[in-house]
Amino acid sequence: MSLRQMEYFLTVVEESSFTRAADALHVTQPALSHQVKALERSVGGALLERMPRGVRLTPMGRAFLPHAQLAVRSARQAERAARAAAGAAGGELHIAAVHAVAVGLLPAVVARWRILHPGVRLVLREYGSTAELEEQVERGVADLAVGPEPKEWTGPVLAAGREEIVLVVPFDDPLAGRGAVRLAELADRDWIRCAMEPLVQGRPFLDWACGSVGFTPRSVLRTEHTSTAVRMAAAGVGIVAAPAHTVRGALGEDCVLLSLDPPWHRPLAVFSRAPLTGVAEAFAELVAPRSAVPQEQPHRPVGEQLGEQHLALVRDVRREQ
Repeated sequence: MSLRQMEYFLTVVEESSFTRAADALHVTQPALSHQVKALERSVGGALLERMPRGVRLTPMGRAFLPHAQLAVRSARQAERAARAAAGAAGGELHIAAVHAVAVGLLPAVVARWRILHPGVRLVLREYGSTAELEEQVERGVADLAVGPEPKEWTGPVLAAGREEIVLVVPFDDPLAGRGAVRLAELADRDWIRCAMEPLVQGRPFLDWACGSVGFTPRSVLRTEHTSTAVRMAAAGVGIVAAPAHTVRGALGEDCVLLSLDPPWHRPLAVFSRAPLTGVAEAFAELVAPRSAVPQEQPHRPVGEQLGEQHLALVRDVRREQ
């Protein structure tokens, strides 16, 4: 069994056709069929069922598929890591992030990266939930991830500060003049919910939080993305809870951010399956600098800390352009 054979097998699965897979791989169809059959002999059975119009996985093929995907991804990660450690130009760095972090925190980081490392191309993969992010990184889809701090992780994890979860209301909302609001005051308000809402004790976060103060949130709209939910809130559809840096990056003056009393926040981290080296380590340092303000500093709003870090990165980018 060889890595090339697994790559050929995965391409046939992706294309659902030996003919299209051969074209994608730039090999002849007989050569492709020979390699797949050799792979099937090595595992002891058929992985693909040849159909009149394409192919489909056999039960053995379905069991083999995720392991082949992980093996091929890990090999590509190993090659990228080796090139990065050697300082090779023209390499790639694959980053995974939840959508809210990609929209709110990463633009200034990536802009700075392009100045410091113009020879290394970035590939960003976005995910809708923390669970999906962790699952995909575990499967080797990226060199590192940026998102909420994972609860259980066997690889390296670097603390990247905390993000404040704020409430978003339009600028003419009766609450707009308030700096903070208690959750119990919002029992009669309409809420916008996002599919990316994290779970707490098996329940959507907002249901859990509102339930803890005695009410069930009245949901009037559900969206797929945090940025969409924020724009809906700015238009007056309802209140939404969102990371502060996402709102600042997306809307400017269209809305007002309200802190919760007591405040809501969650820790962010950079994490990876393998030790961070070379350009992966350099990118992690931009997101989670070792000289960052410790998380446990008292009396300092987390959203303020992240906002200042974001603005500092923007200022650095503009100075260096």
